[in-house]
Amino acid sequence: MQKRVLIITYYWPPSGGSGVQRWLKFAKYLPEFGWEPVIFTPENPDFDIKDPSLEKEISPSLEVIKFPIWEPYSIFAKLRGRKKNHPSRVLEQKDKSLLEKVGIWARANLLVPDPRVFWVKPSVKFLTDLVENGQFQAVITTGPPHSMHLIGKALKEKTGIYWLADFRDPWSEWEFLDTLPMRDKIREKHQALEQEVLRKADRILTISPTFQLDFERLSRREVDLLTNGFDSNDLPADFEEKKKAKSGFHLVYTGVIDSIRNPIPLLKAFREEFIDSEQAVRISFVGKVSEVVQNFVTEDTWLSEHVFFPGYVAHEEVFQFYADASALLLILTDTKNAKGNIPGKVFEYLSTGVPVLAIGDPKGDTAKILRETGAGKVIPHFDQVKMQVALRKLCEGKIVSADSELIAKFSRKNLTQQLSQLLDEYFLS
Repeated sequence: MQKRVLIITYYWPPSGGSGVQRWLKFAKYLPEFGWEPVIFTPENPDFDIKDPSLEKEISPSLEVIKFPIWEPYSIFAKLRGRKKNHPSRVLEQKDKSLLEKVGIWARANLLVPDPRVFWVKPSVKFLTDLVENGQFQAVITTGPPHSMHLIGKALKEKTGIYWLADFRDPWSEWEFLDTLPMRDKIREKHQALEQEVLRKADRILTISPTFQLDFERLSRREVDLLTNGFDSNDLPADFEEKKKAKSGFHLVYTGVIDSIRNPIPLLKAFREEFIDSEQAVRISFVGKVSEVVQNFVTEDTWLSEHVFFPGYVAHEEVFQFYADASALLLILTDTKNAKGNIPGKVFEYLSTGVPVLAIGDPKGDTAKILRETGAGKVIPHFDQVKMQVALRKLCEGKIVSADSELIAKFSRKNLTQQLSQLLDEYFLS
């Protein structure tokens, strides 16, 4: 008899991003290991990035419960006007209006732990009866937004259900909080709520070894590592054939380029290395790119002819860029949490067999994965000379073959089996 697990997540298709794919893929493979997933997600969320193509990956047999949410962002957006940036991107603006400054202060000090906190009480009220009636044998909450964990905490307190709290980012030590004008008492409130979740959850999951150690230090208990991964079924059937048809040197980046991901040192190295070369070279940034980076490129004649911004494309279209890439580019953050930040696309990069060039911390968790699998290397953020050397070697085809067996352990199916074992543990003990 299959057991049912309730997965509470804010991000779900048509939202885009790695946070969506993490639980979309777990839900896909859990039935193979004796667990029937049920998704609980907002009916009318305010997403910044949308990818309707991901809806095709939702199994017709998967039960998805959509429950209305009210978010203060809706009021803020109306006051500011829809033509401006999404509220989540206001922090990146250099010049902020008085209304925007007030909105940021309110976000920091009135909405704890985040703007989705108003979904907690109605969700708990709605779900409690279902849990008490034996609809589910376990519940999983995934954050951020960390309000999802408050729903799990309340259900645990009311019903005693087996609860796994999944942290895709830190909470009280999250670098994002440092960008907000937050009062000390509010920071302490975040810490207190986090401690309650860490104490009351039956299992704590997180995505990287560094975050695992951080949460073990904060909670003084064992924390389980469950990284993101790749789904080999995402690769098109003709992917290998398309890879053979490429021409010239093409460096491809997919994802977001924002205030904490700086590709400008790499762009300078790229220009310096190839400006006098007759080789066909180019870089494509597939996704949303900050105006600062776009302006840097357009103001340089050579770069503007060799660097392209296709914009955000559906996840299924990304593989066309992977197939055409000579190498895949990662721009890692240079911030407090950078060491433990493993972008979800790292694993998808691994699945393609295309060499990876990363700019970031050579001692970070991402660097360790690339080093152990032989899939690529990480260059420090501002070491332009090493960047040029790496670019030249990639252009000449001097790469190290990746270890397919080590890469395979990051498959979504293998990771889901690990998740199912954590779920089963409670019932077998």
